[in-house]
Amino acid sequence: MVHSKTGALALVAALLLSTSALAQDKRVVTWNADYDPIPLAAAEALIVDFEAAHPEIDVVLTNFDHEAYKNAIRNFLTADPPDLANWYAANRMRPFVEAGLFADISDVWASNGLNETLASSVLSSTIDGKQYAVPYTYYQWGIYYNRDAYAAAGVTPPGPEGVSWADFLANCEKFKAAGIDCVTTGSSALWPVAGIFDYLSLRTNGYQFHSDLAAGKISWTSPEARAVFAEFAKLQPFVTENHAAIDWQDAAAIFVQNKAAHYVMGNFAVGVFKEGGMTNDNLGFMVFPEITPGVARAEEAPTDTIHLTSGAKNPADAKTFLAFVASADAQSKWNASVGQLPTNKNATVDPADPFLSAGFQALSTATGGIAQFWDRDADAEYAKAGMEGFQRFLVQPEALEEILAQLEATRLRLYPQ
Repeated sequence: MVHSKTGALALVAALLLSTSALAQDKRVVTWNADYDPIPLAAAEALIVDFEAAHPEIDVVLTNFDHEAYKNAIRNFLTADPPDLANWYAANRMRPFVEAGLFADISDVWASNGLNETLASSVLSSTIDGKQYAVPYTYYQWGIYYNRDAYAAAGVTPPGPEGVSWADFLANCEKFKAAGIDCVTTGSSALWPVAGIFDYLSLRTNGYQFHSDLAAGKISWTSPEARAVFAEFAKLQPFVTENHAAIDWQDAAAIFVQNKAAHYVMGNFAVGVFKEGGMTNDNLGFMVFPEITPGVARAEEAPTDTIHLTSGAKNPADAKTFLAFVASADAQSKWNASVGQLPTNKNATVDPADPFLSAGFQALSTATGGIAQFWDRDADAEYAKAGMEGFQRFLVQPEALEEILAQLEATRLRLYPQ
């Protein structure tokens, strides 16, 4: 059963459903979400499949629009919570965990073998050693490359294993000599450059460092943070020069016109690349190269999650539903309908889509964790300050000390020591 509401009406509906639905003959699980039409249809199909397997349980979904949901979630979690609520992984769920609004579901993970089947998402679902989320869909970031640009510069395209960082930078010199940007991005909206920084941070120091940096726990003037910018400086000369004046779609045009060899971007951009004329024959994907040997490979994959609320009225059946959502079959069906990737490594993706297949392989084998993207991993004000610093560094690398000082001052203001 799905109820779609917006704004204040959604909160009223959620509060009424939590009591009136319990009067039905079946045991009821209430679920609050914020789906667009396509994932909403996937949620409806998921509920149908679950109820067919568990006819004694009725899942009642109240669907909000995105902005109404963001404004209402803390209110309904506090006032009269549903059994389940949608949110996001890692640092985005931390405030609700620390406020006691999301419940520990480590038992769901343990009893259903999720530490193994959802292995890549364990770290992003865990706070202080306990699991508080069931991740069910994500999409990869990585390096998309243009085989025609490679041919024009006389550079051999990467194989299935990608390339080393040293080889990547050496190839950048070749692209530059051929008049081709090695890496393009458009940072007028700031967020695209965060994808580059995130990977440099993850590859230099690993997932936990990156997560702690985004949470304000690590100084920007620390040797580890400086090491990230040292790698950033190696890449800076090879990035599209006017990136700060263009948006990500402008950079996509540069990429599809063979004026750039690589684009660090999310898989949602593939449609834009193909609308620009690229095909599976000249568009490729590879994971970001290893930088520090031995650092476990972490990937960037914004992850959607479902949470058991601490005030759930039917936690037992809600946990049964969470286990169903975590299953390979349910995730395969869900993600096929929305064009994203399942977090369960035993799920399947469309083998005819090389980018979904490559992304699924990259994420499912990531032993170092799954980062959520800078503006999800960091609080809003801190995220914006960081992205402004990343953008400025790409424009003015000589201003590093001033950039780090400003970022550190922001950190100390927002996170007093």
